[in-house]
Amino acid sequence: MSSSPSNPPFVSSGQWPRRPSARSKLRNGTFVDPQTGERSRRQFTLRGAFRDRRTSADSAASVEAPSFFSSESLTASMDTLSHKAKATAERSWIWLRGPVGRGVLKCTLAYSLGSLFTLWAPLSDFLGKPDGKHVVATITVYFHPARTAGSMIEGTLIAVVAVIYAELVAIASMATSVFFGSTLHLVAVAYTLVLVVFVGGAFGFLGWVKQRLNNPLVNVGSTLASLSMIGVLTKENAVQDHVFSNSKIVQVLKMLLCGITITITVNLLLWRTSARRQLRESVIQASQSLGDMLSLISHGFLSGAEEEMLTPEFTDAEKSYDSAYAKMSKNLREAKFEHYFVGSERIYQLDKAVYKSMENLAQSIRGLRSAANTQFMLLKEPPSEPESGSVSPGHTSSPSLHRTLSSNFRNPLPTLSAIDEGSDESEDDRIARGRSPSSVPIFRSPSDIFDLFIALLGPTVKSLAFTLSEILKEPAFGEEPDYNITINDTFRRSLLDALSLFNENRAKALKELYKNIELGRPRSEKIKADFEEVAAACGHFSFSLQSFGEEMSKYLDVLDDLKYATEHKKRSWNFLAIWKKIHHRQIQAPLLPFEAEREPFVRAIRKSQMPRGIPDQMIRRRDTYNWEAQPDASDIAKRISTKVLKFLRFMNRDDIRFGIKVGFGAMLWAMLAFIPQTKPIYMHWRGEWGLLSFMIVCSMTVGAANTTGTARFQATILGVIFTLINWNVSRGNGVALFFLGAGVAFISFYITIVQNKVSFGRTTLLAYNVSLLYAYLIANKVEDDDDDEGGTNPYIGEICLHRALAVTVGILWGLVVCRLIWPISARNKFREGISVLYLQMGLIWKRGPLAILLRSDCSRSYLRSGEQAALHRYASRLEVFRQSAMSEFELRGPFPYETMGRLMRSTNRILDAFYAMSLVTQRRGQLSEGEKALLLFTAKERAVLCERICHVFQVLASCVMLEYPLTDAIPSVVGTRDQLLGKIFQFRKEHTAALREKREREEAEQGDHGQTTGQVDGSTESLMDDQLNEPPSPSAATHKRRGSGNGSIKKGTGHSELSGSLAGQVQVDEKDFALLYAYALVTGQVAEELKAVKKEVEALYGVLNEEALLLQ
Repeated sequence: MSSSPSNPPFVSSGQWPRRPSARSKLRNGTFVDPQTGERSRRQFTLRGAFRDRRTSADSAASVEAPSFFSSESLTASMDTLSHKAKATAERSWIWLRGPVGRGVLKCTLAYSLGSLFTLWAPLSDFLGKPDGKHVVATITVYFHPARTAGSMIEGTLIAVVAVIYAELVAIASMATSVFFGSTLHLVAVAYTLVLVVFVGGAFGFLGWVKQRLNNPLVNVGSTLASLSMIGVLTKENAVQDHVFSNSKIVQVLKMLLCGITITITVNLLLWRTSARRQLRESVIQASQSLGDMLSLISHGFLSGAEEEMLTPEFTDAEKSYDSAYAKMSKNLREAKFEHYFVGSERIYQLDKAVYKSMENLAQSIRGLRSAANTQFMLLKEPPSEPESGSVSPGHTSSPSLHRTLSSNFRNPLPTLSAIDEGSDESEDDRIARGRSPSSVPIFRSPSDIFDLFIALLGPTVKSLAFTLSEILKEPAFGEEPDYNITINDTFRRSLLDALSLFNENRAKALKELYKNIELGRPRSEKIKADFEEVAAACGHFSFSLQSFGEEMSKYLDVLDDLKYATEHKKRSWNFLAIWKKIHHRQIQAPLLPFEAEREPFVRAIRKSQMPRGIPDQMIRRRDTYNWEAQPDASDIAKRISTKVLKFLRFMNRDDIRFGIKVGFGAMLWAMLAFIPQTKPIYMHWRGEWGLLSFMIVCSMTVGAANTTGTARFQATILGVIFTLINWNVSRGNGVALFFLGAGVAFISFYITIVQNKVSFGRTTLLAYNVSLLYAYLIANKVEDDDDDEGGTNPYIGEICLHRALAVTVGILWGLVVCRLIWPISARNKFREGISVLYLQMGLIWKRGPLAILLRSDCSRSYLRSGEQAALHRYASRLEVFRQSAMSEFELRGPFPYETMGRLMRSTNRILDAFYAMSLVTQRRGQLSEGEKALLLFTAKERAVLCERICHVFQVLASCVMLEYPLTDAIPSVVGTRDQLLGKIFQFRKEHTAALREKREREEAEQGDHGQTTGQVDGSTESLMDDQLNEPPSPSAATHKRRGSGNGSIKKGTGHSELSGSLAGQVQVDEKDFALLYAYALVTGQVAEELKAVKKEVEALYGVLNEEALLLQ
């Protein structure tokens, strides 16, 4: 049913609302049913869905079968065992029919088909006489089919490039060897060129590409290219004998094409998965998780229970969203290739817009959670005691208030009374409550303010949160396989109606809240700041909830656009028309809503690029300031030195150094295949597999190399064990080896896909391939010189030993090269990266989130285009360095992993606060006169606050970069922030007094001295008279003199000093204070997190006091 909107029970000026007790119930306010758009007042709860889930989970757990050992008889034990076996079989069957199980089965099938090119004679003969045919199966391991169609398209393109590159290197190396070695008879020159150019240069280029792009599929392509080149350059004798032989080149090309074709065929024909569909699945999961988080955050705020954020339900919802977000990011990239392949480019742009909208909703949820955490923090934090003599005797109740506050602040603050969600109140109850006698309106603690706010606006907050959460929990897409958009057309109207109802009641509630705060306003500056902060928390949460609702409206807009584009889709492949892009660069049309900005103000960090630490501009300044300090120095020497230094800086880049050391290490290893004295050893101990292991193990940082090397060593041992077991069980029978190999592949791919241990699972199967399948090849009389390993009667133990040692030595060589040649420490990269991040964050905040609105008339945000994404991406890349640093060994001790984890969590919360502030400023198309007056009135305090925060960021960055201890004189942000809150209260007080004086002056001019036109009753007027008769504080008087002397501010027409202040010049509404409230609260959150970071830095590097002796 529908009913008219119900407003909160506002209190008249002379009465005080009854504080909700622990037994009181929050009445159900009018909410908008999102499904029908009707207004209703039926009973509902924000936690009903969670109770239903818990009940169903408990009932499911209650029917669990008893334990085998707890059964009373043998028959019961056997029944229990049978039941458990049946249940396990059913769960296994369900898992195999699921997407993950099917992926493991697809990989197993692809590997089995690849092994047929070794085990089945017709396919083996197709590849030719040389050995190494097990490479086909190896390709299916690295280029596995358990991926989406979009990922397969991308992987195929990369594999084609890798094959072409490998073949060009092989042909060019043979041609060079033949020309210099056979034609010119310069054997040493031929070997040198092959080693330097085609081993060092080619493999070094692969290392540079791996580090530069940092893409898993690029790493797979690099491995495929390395496999091809190693076989031709070092294993075959054509290059060493200076002859041109295309047999191995052709065989390698066949093996690569067969392996890639098998993977593509299995991927597309058997249980094909689409990234576009998975993207929509992840969007549904993310939306429902955000709906759950919104319900729990709102319920926690209303009940005053911080434990609501620590419940298993909230933790599960948070983890579910994080998992869904990771899937969305991955699926969006892969869906791009699918959309471009089928000609639906525009739908991809809208899918990307949905992803961005979901990202914005998540950021708004974090902002809402921060606002709720502010409430809990303020309830725990006892305000400062008022200073002696700070309370004016102007009001009769002030001494009582002083004593009450003082005694209350010395005692623990009471928690906010819990509010149960109850049924509707009758109108008679509300009238009776409004007429009930009330006590003197005194706030004894911050919880009193929150109680009043929730009594006024709680039902409306609960109603809007319910409407929003229900919209989020409703799937935006239909069932598989099409996932058509099924968004309810009523949602938009319901959302707008709910927001309108919320805004109406919120304005009245905040007005009433501040009216009642004035009745019990203390005089101490410290107490004023504390109470103003509490009021700010109330307003900030309500505005944050409104901001989330507006982001939800944008999300529905994007879904509508996507629905229209899907229903009227037209295929196009405009990305192939390169000439159009060139023309569009010259004449650019306005951007559509779903299109990304072409020229962002800030060049965003590429998703694959790792943080480089100290930025180039700082390095350039450091390299040139000595020359600039000596203007009379030689220009020639300056130019030569600058160019040489610039070249050296280029060569000193991490990606360049990594490519050089990879190429150098590969060249030294491959040299063993060209020296006559070491060539037999290289061939006997299968050095080519050691070289491949070296290429795989080499990672950018020492820690990543250690992690990969350890996993590969353990996996090699496991693969050798599988080889020995299967060979002895099968006795070399090809059919038996086919099925046994499928079992090994299933286990390896389970480790790779399900347990996400990619390196371990791949290496297990690689060791199995190079041992068992190779043994089968030589056992079946393949033409190769394998007498050292038993020939047609292979020594399986010796074969396994050779391969295991080759892989192990290759791993060790990779670790030696990464450690000794230009080592790149993940610890240092993390330390440099976090320092640069802090410097950047301090400079961004110094711009002034609110000052820039005045300077640009709301046309700019303090966060430039692309800057927020760059900051978050940079922080996420630093987490990779933190994980790698845990595996680095140093004599100074292990890496402080947990400490740095807490530091990064605080940093991410600061970034969330940055984004929350940008949302507040971006929502304002134009500043009102009241907002401008407030910003001008608090300009000095905000400037000092921004500079103070920037200073703290810079001090922390310097200490982390240099690993120096902090001093015990780091400036605090809290005191400056309290001055800002006090200035806001001063503005409010002066504005209220100026309005009252103006009203009295108008009454005097009209001659109506016996009537009053104000809305304030006698008690409030008496209180305001007492306040106005009090002598102004020194800070207020100083400000008034400064304001009166400012020539840019016009004086009023009245004779009072108040009429000349800035507060009396403009009309100020309650919503005009919201901007500064949000700024103060976000600043408080940043200050708290900076204190946490400072604490962690002090724990790491120590603290210096005035007694420290540093001179030695």
